[in-house]
Amino acid sequence: MMKTAMRIVAALWLATVPALAAETTPPALTTPSPAPIPAPTPMTTESATGAVVELDSRPCAYIEAKASREEVFGALIGAFAKIRAAIEKAGLKTQGHPLGVFLTADDDGFTFRAMIPLESAPDPKLTFADAVKLGQTPIGKAMKFEHRGEYDEIDSTYEAITAWLDEKGVDAQDVFVEEYLNETKTSEDPNLQVDIYVLLR
Repeated sequence: MMKTAMRIVAALWLATVPALAAETTPPALTTPSPAPIPAPTPMTTESATGAVVELDSRPCAYIEAKASREEVFGALIGAFAKIRAAIEKAGLKTQGHPLGVFLTADDDGFTFRAMIPLESAPDPKLTFADAVKLGQTPIGKAMKFEHRGEYDEIDSTYEAITAWLDEKGVDAQDVFVEEYLNETKTSEDPNLQVDIYVLLR
């Protein structure tokens, strides 16, 4: 599970980003854009043809963690639950779908940030429990792809994405984002909907 995805992330990311992992808040990845993340649009997963979109940076609460490729989906779901509990306790409101932002990949798995966007920026002095922090979602021009079906089968989508990027000669950043459009608690749920964003240089 996720073995192919890990190879793809490693291939897309020619260099890891340890400095990013060490920061207390995620940095802006490119020059801010006023355009919001657009609503999901139909795409053919088989051909993995991406649409260019602009990701707008938004305030968020996040947890950074590491998990093996077999456990990463469960780790993300668990992190989202902790973030939601912290947000509710603080009296904040969410806005948008949860995100998985993958920072590094190696033989042991992934370092990632589980993010939930907020309706508005809270007091920067606000602190949470359970390793939850305040930050910003990724920003910039990105290529958007879709995965529809089990998370356990997402490898095939990444294979198609990689082939398409190679064919088109797309110059991608070392940033890889998954947006989870619906709720699921199992990686075997055939109704899972994930939008995948590859940020461009």
